[in-house]
Amino acid sequence: MQLTAPLIRRFLDRAGIWLSSLCLLHCLATILLVSVLGLGGQLLLSPEIHRYGLAMALLIAAVAIGWGALRHRKAGPFVTAMMGLTFMGGALAVPHGFQEAVLTIIGVTLVSIGHFLNMKAHLPAAH
Repeated sequence: MQLTAPLIRRFLDRAGIWLSSLCLLHCLATILLVSVLGLGGQLLLSPEIHRYGLAMALLIAAVAIGWGALRHRKAGPFVTAMMGLTFMGGALAVPHGFQEAVLTIIGVTLVSIGHFLNMKAHLPAAH
C-alpha cells in the first residue's frame, strides 16, 4: 500500500490534467467549428457534454486533490482546483456561447494547474 498510494494519486492527477486539456480542446474546437464552419452545433454544444465533464472533473479532483491536500497539507493545489471547479459550475449556469466558453476555459485551466501543483507538492523538497 505504501507504494501503491502515490502511484494512484499521480495517476489521478494526470487523468485530471488530461481531462482538463480535453475540455479545453473541446471548447476551442467548438468555437472554431460552430463559428467559422457552422458544423457540429447540435453535438458539440450539447449541455450533457458539459454536465458529464463537470461531474468527472469533480470526482477526479475530489479524490486526487482532496487526498493530496490531506497528505501534503498544502492549500494551494486545493484552492486552485476548487476555484476552477467553481468557474466550471458557473459555466453551466449561463447560456451556451461566449460566456460559457470563457468560464469553462478559465475553470479547466485552474483545475489543471491545481492537479499540477498537487503532483509537485508530493515531490521531495530539493535542497
